Amino acid sequence: MRRRTVTAGSLEEILEATAPAPAAEQPPAPAARPAAPQASGLRTEFEFELPRGYVDEAGAVHRQGAMRLATARDELRPQIDLRVKENPAYLSVVLLSQVITRLGTITDVHAGIVERMYATDVAFLQDFYRRVNSEGHTRAAVTCPHCEGAFEVDLSGGRLGES
Repeated sequence: MRRRTVTAGSLEEILEATAPAPAAEQPPAPAARPAAPQASGLRTEFEFELPRGYVDEAGAVHRQGAMRLATARDELRPQIDLRVKENPAYLSVVLLSQVITRLGTITDVHAGIVERMYATDVAFLQDFYRRVNSEGHTRAAVTCPHCEGAFEVDLSGGRLGES
């Protein structure tokens, strides 16, 4: 292994080159802002678009929404719900109502809203829940029925046929 020797002249050049700029030349400091939490890189909320959409009492259709990652408590709480004990199929309704954070302009999503959704939308949300919480993403591998080419689509939004 070779060592590099530095003479006094070249050391001064290195120090000059790496010295901080004088105060007059430094750019102004950014305005003080409250400390934002450091992003850990973990995505905890996922946007989606329902195939049909939820129709509220006023007749408005809500298609866009957001679902957060489920916690252990979210998975355990439905087990003690009396509606689930009476009818185990109700488990997905209670579970989805806990993890959907927004549905169009509705921010208070409860089991009654999920009950009134079309079956195709509930099936979509069940699959979306499984993908987000088991696989960690919203992409699905698909095959074109015409050319049999394989590719991925993102289930979290966009209309069918759009890329």
